[in-house]
Amino acid sequence: MTTPAPAEPADPKADPGKPATPGDPDDTGQGADEKSAQPEEAAPQRAWDTLRDIGRHAPASARFTGRNNGVVAGEINGNVTRNEHHYYGASGPTRTSGEVPAAELDRLALTFVSDGTPFEELLERLLEERVLVLTGVPFTGRRTAALMLLRRAGATPVHAIDRETRPSALLQQLTKGEAPGHVLCDLVTSRDDPLRETHLLSLRDHLLKHGGHLVITTGLRPRIEDDVRTRMWEAPRTDVLLRSRLERRTGEATARRLLELAEVREFLPRAHQPREVVAYAAELMRFASGEIGEEALRDTSSGLLDEQVREWFEADEDTLHLREKAFLIALAAFDAGPYALTAELSDLLFQELQATANSKLPKTVPVFGTHIAHRLRTARARHYPAREMTEWGPVEQLMAEFLDSRTAFVLLREVWTGHPSARPALVSWLGELIVDGRPFVRTRAAATVGALAFTDLPSAMALVIAPWAVSRSPLQRVGAVSSLALAHRVGAPNILRIADDWTADSDPRLSWVGIRVQGLLGAERPREALAALRVQARKQYDPEKPGPLESELAQSVELLLLSPEAEDVLSEVLRTLDDHRSVFRISVSGFLGACRHAEEESGLPLVLRTYRQTRLDGTPAAHGIPRLWRAALDDPSFTAEALDVLRGWVLAADRDEDTSWALADLLPKLVDGSTAAHRIGHLLHTVRGDDGGPRPAAADDLLTALHRA
Repeated sequence: MTTPAPAEPADPKADPGKPATPGDPDDTGQGADEKSAQPEEAAPQRAWDTLRDIGRHAPASARFTGRNNGVVAGEINGNVTRNEHHYYGASGPTRTSGEVPAAELDRLALTFVSDGTPFEELLERLLEERVLVLTGVPFTGRRTAALMLLRRAGATPVHAIDRETRPSALLQQLTKGEAPGHVLCDLVTSRDDPLRETHLLSLRDHLLKHGGHLVITTGLRPRIEDDVRTRMWEAPRTDVLLRSRLERRTGEATARRLLELAEVREFLPRAHQPREVVAYAAELMRFASGEIGEEALRDTSSGLLDEQVREWFEADEDTLHLREKAFLIALAAFDAGPYALTAELSDLLFQELQATANSKLPKTVPVFGTHIAHRLRTARARHYPAREMTEWGPVEQLMAEFLDSRTAFVLLREVWTGHPSARPALVSWLGELIVDGRPFVRTRAAATVGALAFTDLPSAMALVIAPWAVSRSPLQRVGAVSSLALAHRVGAPNILRIADDWTADSDPRLSWVGIRVQGLLGAERPREALAALRVQARKQYDPEKPGPLESELAQSVELLLLSPEAEDVLSEVLRTLDDHRSVFRISVSGFLGACRHAEEESGLPLVLRTYRQTRLDGTPAAHGIPRLWRAALDDPSFTAEALDVLRGWVLAADRDEDTSWALADLLPKLVDGSTAAHRIGHLLHTVRGDDGGPRPAAADDLLTALHRA
C-alpha cells in the first residue's frame, strides 16, 4: 500500500490565524458556496517527515526522542505555582534633582568594581572634555559608573539633574547648582528635541569656566545628533563582580568556597545585571551562614529571571517599544535560530500586536533603524555564526540566542499567563507560522504552542491546538500533531490521554491527529499505543477498499517500528498480526514503510541495520523481522511493494559490506516455499541500478546465499 507524497504549500485562501468555530469545524471564514467548491488541500507530509522536522528543528529544550523527559519546562516551572520574588528595588536615579549625599557616594565606592570595564578610559575622556555622554543597556550600572567617574575626577559634591530636563535647558540647570559635579541619568530625548553638538559645546564652555564636570547617561538608542560623541558603558563580568562582593563580606577563603558551588557555577555564565549579582551575593551570604538551603538558592536565580522578564513586558513604550517586545517573543520561539528570520517574523507579530492595541490605526513596521547589537543587548542575547540544517542541506547562518537558556520558556509563560490581552495576536501569529513553507518555522511554532500548553493546557487546546486539529489545512493539522508531541516532551499533562481520546473519536480529523500522535509518542507505551491503533483499524475497516485512515494507521506503526523501543513494538505487532485483516494490513504496511527508511548519511536501511544487530545479540527480533517479511511477500496485496523494498536493500548491500552480510543472512529465512524462492531469485537475476545501470555485483553473492536455503 502506498500513500501520496507530502505536499507542503498551504491554501492561500485560508485564514490560518482564525480558529474554526465549534459549530462548523471546516469553516475557514469563506462563504458556503465558495467553501463547497473548494477541494481539500493536497495530502499532508508523511509522519516520518514530521518526526524528522521535529528532530532537526525543535529547540534544544525539547529535542524529541519519543520519550517524555520533561527536560527544561519542569525544571523552570516546578509545580507550576508562581512565586513572586523581589530581590531588588527600583533602579536608576533615586531622586529627580538635588545634591547626591556624600554618604551615598562613599557607600557606592566601597563596592564599585571597575575591573574589566572601560572605566579608566572614560575617566580620562571626562577629565579632558568635561562632558561625557554614557550610553548602555538599562540596569548595567550606568548611574553608579557616572557617580564614580565624577568622584574620581574630584567633581564633588554631585548635583543630580532632573531627567525630564530638555537638552536645550541643560545649561540653565548647571548655572543653578554650586556643585562642581553634575549627573543626568536617563536623559529623555525625542525626534523633535534631540541632544545636539551645540548643546554640548555650550555646556563644555560653562564647565571649563567654573571647573565642573557633567556625565549624562542614556539608553542604547537615544535621540542624539550624529556629531555627538558617545561612550558605551560595559558592566564588569558577573564572576568578577560576585567575587569582589563576596570577598569584601566573607573573606577570600569563604568566597572561593562559595564560588565553587555547582549552583553558582551555573549562575555565572548567564550574564546577569550588576543589581542581580548584588542580590544573588546577598543570598549566597545567607546560604553561607545557614539561613537558607540549596533549593532556596536555586529559587533565587529563577526569581531574578522572572523579574527581568516581567520588567520587559511591564515597561512603557518609551522604555521598551512594542516592536522590541514582539522581537523578544519571537526570539523565545526561535531561540538559537537565524537572526534574520527571527527579526522578519517578529515584525509580523508586531503588526498583530499593533492591531490589538489600536485596530483603527494602520499596521506599520519601520524598515530600518534597529541595530542588531543594540537589540540583542536589550534582549540579553548574543549572535554567532553556525551551520543550520535545511531541506537543501547545511548552510551558514547568523544565529541569535538568549544568554540564559531558561529565558525562552519563562518569557512565553509570562506573555501567555501574565498578559492575556496579547493572546489574540499571538494565536493569529502562530496560525501564520504553522503554514509557513519553511519546516524550521513550522516546527518552532509547534514548539511554542507546546510550551504554552505546558503553562496553560486548557487555553492552548481551546485557542490553538483544537482549531488546528479540525482545520481543512493539512499543515495546521500536522501542526496540532507536533504541538501535542512537543507539549508532552516538555512535561505538559494529559497529552497521552488526549491522544487516546482523539484516536477513538468519530470525527475523522481528530482521529487523524490522534493516530499521528500515537506514532510519535507511542514508544513510551507500545502495547497501549498499538491497541489504540488496532481498535481504530477495525472500526473503519472495509473489505472492499482501504479505510479512510488506513494510511495514517500504517504510518504510525511505521514510526513505532523505527523508535528506540523497536523490539518491544515488533513483539506486540507479531502478537496480534493475525487477529483481524485490518490489523494485518496496517502492521505489514507499516513494516514495509519502516523498511524504506535509511540513515541520512550512509543511506543504509534502518530495519536491516536493526536485524544485523539483533542477530549479533541473539534477541527475539532476529526472528520477528523475517516473519513480517514472509507475511508481506506471501500476501498478494503487498508482494509487489515488498519486492520493490527488497530491491532497494540489494542496491544498499552493493554499497556496504555489513549490509551485504546482513541481507545474505536474512534472505534464506524469507524462503518458506518454492514461490518465494522463485520471486526473490528472479529479483536478484534482473535487478538493475537506480539509473538503469549494470546489475549490482552483490546480487551474485546474494543468489549464492539464497540457494543455500
